[in-house]
Amino acid sequence: MQIPAKVEIIEVCPRDGFQNVKDFIKTENKIKIIKQLIDSGVKRLEVTSFVSPKWVPQMSDADAVVAEAKKYAKENNVKLIALAPNKKGVELALNSGVDEVSYVLSVSESHNKKNVNKTVEESLNQFAEIAQMKGTASLKLAIGTTFGCPFGEEIKTEKIITTAKRALDEGASEVILADTVGLGNPALVEKIIKDVTQEIDPRNISLHVHDTRGLGLANILTAMVNGIYRFESAAGGLGGCPFAPGASGNVATEDLINMLESMGVKTDIDIQKVKEAVSMIELYVNSPVTSHMSLLL
Repeated sequence: MQIPAKVEIIEVCPRDGFQNVKDFIKTENKIKIIKQLIDSGVKRLEVTSFVSPKWVPQMSDADAVVAEAKKYAKENNVKLIALAPNKKGVELALNSGVDEVSYVLSVSESHNKKNVNKTVEESLNQFAEIAQMKGTASLKLAIGTTFGCPFGEEIKTEKIITTAKRALDEGASEVILADTVGLGNPALVEKIIKDVTQEIDPRNISLHVHDTRGLGLANILTAMVNGIYRFESAAGGLGGCPFAPGASGNVATEDLINMLESMGVKTDIDIQKVKEAVSMIELYVNSPVTSHMSLLL
C-alpha cells in the first residue's frame, strides 16, 4: 500500500459542522470551540460561512466569529477559512479578513440550483469575476456532488475535470472534491480520483467526504492511496448540507487522526485536544456527536 508519511487535515466543524444545527450556538461558545481546535494543532480552520441569515441562521454571526478568532489564529500561525456561495458572500468574507475563501458550486445542475439558485455555468462565470478581486487571500473552489447527486442526476467525470481545470486556470489555489451526501464508495472514489489526477496535479486537490453511509474513512483511505493527501473533516462528526436531503455528518476529525496515526501517517494534530473540543461541542451544541473515538478517549 502506497501511503504518505504525512497528510494535512483541514478542520471544518465550526462551519460545516454547525451550519445545520437548529438551535443557535452562542458566538462566545463558538469561539471557545474554535480556540480549542487551534490548540489541537490544526493549521487551517474553516470557521464560518457568509450566507444569507434567512437561509442559514446559524451563520448570522459570521463577522463576529472571524473578528474574535483572527488574533488567536494569527498568534498560532493558523489560517482561517470562510465559505461563500456567491459574489456578495465572497466580498463579505474578504472584508472580514479571513486568509482563504471557499467558493462553492455543485456539478449537479439540480443541486446547484437548489443550493445557490444558479446554473453551474452561472456559478463558474461568477467565480471568474471573484478571482479578480481576491487580493492576497487564497481562493478555493469546492465542487459539491462530485461523487453523486441527492436528486439522482448523473455526474459525469468530464464535467468535474473541466470545472476544476477552469477554476485553477482562473486563479484558484486548490479545488475541493466534495461528496455532499456521502454517495461515494471506494471503487467510485478510486475511479474519479484516477481520472481527475490524469488531468490535474493532485497537490491542487483536497477531498471532503461525508460519512452518511459509513464509508467516509474507506473513501479517504482510497483517495490517499491514489495520491490525495489533504482532507477536510469535522470534530465530533458533525455536519450536513441544509439543501441536500440525506446529508448527514462529516468524517470525524478524531476518527481520521486515529486511522492515520495508527498507520504511521503523521497529522501533527493532538487527538486528545481534539477530544477536549468535542467535549465542548457536547456541552454547547445541540447536535449528536457521532464519532467512534469520542467514546474511547
